[in-house]
Amino acid sequence: MSMILVVSGTGTEIGKTVVTAAVAAAARGRRVAVLKPAQTGLAPGEPGDAAEVARLAGSHVTAVELARFPEPLAPATAARRAGLVPVRPFEVAEAAEKLATEHELVLVEGAGGLLVRFDDEGGTLADAARLLSAPVLLVAPAGLGTLNATALTAEALANRGLSCRGVVIGSMPAEPDLASRCNIEDLPVAAGAPLLGAVPAGAGSLSGAAFAARAPGWLAPELGGTRDTR
Repeated sequence: MSMILVVSGTGTEIGKTVVTAAVAAAARGRRVAVLKPAQTGLAPGEPGDAAEVARLAGSHVTAVELARFPEPLAPATAARRAGLVPVRPFEVAEAAEKLATEHELVLVEGAGGLLVRFDDEGGTLADAARLLSAPVLLVAPAGLGTLNATALTAEALANRGLSCRGVVIGSMPAEPDLASRCNIEDLPVAAGAPLLGAVPAGAGSLSGAAFAARAPGWLAPELGGTRDTR
């Protein structure tokens, strides 16, 4: 039986791609697809987030990108400025459902936060998750300010009837400060969902083999890992 999991974050540049890669790596032995609905800030031919997930996680991952816009902006804005057709939530849902017919796990990685607009009609990743009836894995930073952003995102999920699968820290410092240490206990309260892992800062610079070997240790068993998050 296949599963679709939407990976969102409380903001941008907080580790969604490396968390997606870690979940994909921990699912080795299963057929995994990663779907990036809208890649922004890259020219044609440059490797995007989906390709980076496949590089880090391993050859069992199929990487799919629906749309690409050159400027590093919200997808709706980037599409409009480039004069390109935006990607819409129903297209994301259709692509994910198609991948689910051939893969046991489909990871849909958003752009920016949960409510970043895909199109000028206001379609978001949350709308795609609702169409898919898929749970959302929330990626959050470790440090000061993360609790408010996490609580706001969790509230937005709840208000839309969406399930938060859990929260993963996207970039845990090797020497966490006081706020980061305290947030390990406080993030599950803010999210209203369990802490399911923490990916160390700099993990994305590892080789694919090293990343794939270490990834299960960063994640809880609920995500296929071996980390004790109690």
